[in-house]
Amino acid sequence: MNAHSPRSYAESLFSCCKPVSSRLRSISVRTPSSLTAGLDEAGRGCLAGPVVAAAVILPARYDLPGLNDSKACSATLRERLNTAIRASALAWGLGVVWPRTIDRINILQSTFVAMSHAVRVLRQTPTLLLVDGNMTVPTAILTAHWHKGHRAQLPGQQAIVGGDKSEPAISAASILAKTFRDRLMRLLARRWSGYGFEKHKGYGTQEHLQALRRLGPCPLHRLTFQGVAPTRPKPEQGRFL
Repeated sequence: MNAHSPRSYAESLFSCCKPVSSRLRSISVRTPSSLTAGLDEAGRGCLAGPVVAAAVILPARYDLPGLNDSKACSATLRERLNTAIRASALAWGLGVVWPRTIDRINILQSTFVAMSHAVRVLRQTPTLLLVDGNMTVPTAILTAHWHKGHRAQLPGQQAIVGGDKSEPAISAASILAKTFRDRLMRLLARRWSGYGFEKHKGYGTQEHLQALRRLGPCPLHRLTFQGVAPTRPKPEQGRFL
């Protein structure tokens, strides 16, 4: 097994790949006094690969035909929307947390860290975060990253169940996170071949589970997730006759 970590290998691929940058960037157009950022993630339920979060600030008046939850869009439509969102958003940012950290702090905390990274690299300072789901980012985690990128006080937060379908900024974030992660998994599949990452993107499909049984886990896998690491037989209990 090569000593390259998934992160270092991905960065080396990005250095010569124009569609996906090696840096987590954001773009900005102007600075309104009050800004709302939508947050969403991709890859939380996967057995392999990182969890990716995106934060997007859209203009006050924004109409992008076809904008919806990334899971409701075809891959072709997602790519078109991804390009349009990056070009017209007031600001956008991405955050990535890799499997080793996911195994260490768990997937929920890793999702919050990825979201905090995405907010930190925004080149505009949001005053409100709209978070897809039923939980907001814990204050301690957000604070640890916020002041590395912003001088203002922490923004307010609102959790919105189904927000990726009802809030345009969250829908846009879901598109950016999903598109970036899918590209990343296709690139990483070149290094860790045989698992089908370019097809299932790390989700627990039958093909993926069969490859795991055949090849065992690779550095991209989340070893704390059920079905990844080989199960050890329980020791037999002794008994008195």
